[in-house]
Amino acid sequence: MTTPEQDPRPDPPGAVDVAPVSVTLAALTFRRPQDLALLLPELVAQARRQGPGWDVGVLVVDNDPDRGAQDAVLACAAASTVPVRYTHEPEPSIAAARNRALNEAGTRLLVFIDDDERPSPDWLSLLLAEFGRSRAAAVVGPVVSTFQVEPDAWIEAGGFFRRRRMPSGSRVALAATNNLLLDLDVVRRHGLQFDRAYALTGGEDMLFSRQLDARGEQIVWCDEAVVTDVVPAARVTHRFVTMRAFSHGNSWARTSLSMADRWPGRPLVRARLLGRGGSRVLAGGLRVLLGRVARRTDHDARGTRTMMRGVGMVGGAVGWRYEEYRRP
Repeated sequence: MTTPEQDPRPDPPGAVDVAPVSVTLAALTFRRPQDLALLLPELVAQARRQGPGWDVGVLVVDNDPDRGAQDAVLACAAASTVPVRYTHEPEPSIAAARNRALNEAGTRLLVFIDDDERPSPDWLSLLLAEFGRSRAAAVVGPVVSTFQVEPDAWIEAGGFFRRRRMPSGSRVALAATNNLLLDLDVVRRHGLQFDRAYALTGGEDMLFSRQLDARGEQIVWCDEAVVTDVVPAARVTHRFVTMRAFSHGNSWARTSLSMADRWPGRPLVRARLLGRGGSRVLAGGLRVLLGRVARRTDHDARGTRTMMRGVGMVGGAVGWRYEEYRRP
């Protein structure tokens, strides 16, 4: 394993006089056998494409108490020349599953991808190349959605599935883990883990990346390293997208409070969140009203998105949390 002083080379690494940089591609899964069956061969192919300067393996973290993914992963491992490992995390928690990946990786780099996503052909090479250029603690790429059922005009107008894009090399302060490379030497040095208080709510990746940024570490954008998110029909509904906006606002408030000093920082942050959340509720509500009076779908949808994010912020500021990932 390389040390921080033995910086990985930009892709392609070429002939190097140090040991290859070790990389783990980590996919978390919970009872999605069809998605996992499509993703695993793609991750193996991504690993094979890397040059001699990279030592890449695949890790599947199964969050199903019944170990539903075990047989499929072990079968893939037996047929693959790329190392494919299976590990089980029985605690029903996305944060616990992510921590299992951190602890099981044993490599210099860890790359997270979701089991319902598909990487573009050069996805991993591009992430590694950006890491080689920037030497950042984390590299994050964009997620583009495709749909089993096309969104209606209201959802499209609200931009609920449109995510940010920016030039590669841009520094960001916030990153999700659905397309994220981490330098585990840096993560271990700071003793960071995903907070189990966010086990059922989501937002554990928001807090993790904000903590990394707060410690002065760089998180860098790689716009070409695209993964595609396959959105099921159950998520292309008005209720789902509005509650997701609420959840994002709720998580932002809760992570802001988590990062603040207990006194006097936390009361000040709480007051600021109440003010900003309340202003979003007011502005969004007025835009919804305007949209309905003027019969403007865009104003109605975007106003709803703004309003629900504000409601989530206010709820988080007063201690209410939305458990989006609670299981029956």
